[in-house]
Amino acid sequence: MLATFGAPAARLRDAAGSQQFFAALVARLGLTSVGEAYHTFAGSGGFTAVLALTESHLSIHTWPEYGLATFDVFLSNFRRDNHATVRQVYAETLAFFAGTEQAYAEVLR
Repeated sequence: MLATFGAPAARLRDAAGSQQFFAALVARLGLTSVGEAYHTFAGSGGFTAVLALTESHLSIHTWPEYGLATFDVFLSNFRRDNHATVRQVYAETLAFFAGTEQAYAEVLR
């Protein structure tokens, strides 16, 4: 799943809040985190985050100065069908950021 969404600048600068949100979301959905990286950019306050999961990954890149974020989630469907979980991760992420979808695409594997 690949998406671009608009969101308030304050939300797009909140790397710490996002880290807490994603950790709780991953745990609640029964996914398994194996590592993460967060980087905040000086000046804009935007951030990049990548969460490595045993199921694969999710990542977000924010541009508060433009009110935009790009987001992607890939969960392998090898052992179980994760399509609904991917959609739930996205829906909850969009709600957390008070986002408005601008582009959305799914690649079915």
